[in-house]
Amino acid sequence: MTMSATRLLVLGVVRGFGRTHGYRVRAELLSWGIDDWANVKPGSIYHALRQLAKDGLLEASEIMDWPGRVDYSVTPEGDEEFFRLLVDALERPERRDDTLRAGLALMPALSRDRAVAALSRRLGVLEAQRAVLLKESGTARAEGLPPQLAELWRMRMRYADLGVEWTRDLLERVSSGEYELAGQDRSRPLRDAGLPACARCSVGALTGLHMRH
Repeated sequence: MTMSATRLLVLGVVRGFGRTHGYRVRAELLSWGIDDWANVKPGSIYHALRQLAKDGLLEASEIMDWPGRVDYSVTPEGDEEFFRLLVDALERPERRDDTLRAGLALMPALSRDRAVAALSRRLGVLEAQRAVLLKESGTARAEGLPPQLAELWRMRMRYADLGVEWTRDLLERVSSGEYELAGQDRSRPLRDAGLPACARCSVGALTGLHMRH
């Protein structure tokens, strides 16, 4: 997993709990099933916590009554960085898949307007990329490529079509209110918030502190 994806996930979990320690962050991420959809090593979580604290994005507090334990909380700068990374993960298709997965897992932290805006920008970029690819593939076929090389263009077009279709479908579902996002009425029962099934119990923790956004 890329460092930006790990930082996003760690910031998001710490932010959700308000104040927590490394073992709890690790346990929470594992409860989301990240071992199925991300390559996050336990050591990278603890390293990210220390580095984020060093960068001023987390505040680290040693617990005197518990030798060796350090609690973390998100600083104002960390809060800003969390949202920057989250929006970036959703709106920029050139990011790696693990970054997109992290963004999807934490999407409930965004207001609906911010999520729709990020996904709309993503869709616009993907549609533009697909249009360029379609033009280039037509030119390549006109030049008489060998059949096996023509398949490379077909494969790229299929991937481009899939990216556009999936993003458009997700955008429509988010726009229609299918997912519970930050700023909604917390008195209503939580619906499937787009997190892994084992993480749905954590949606309240992830979104409950985000009302100011």
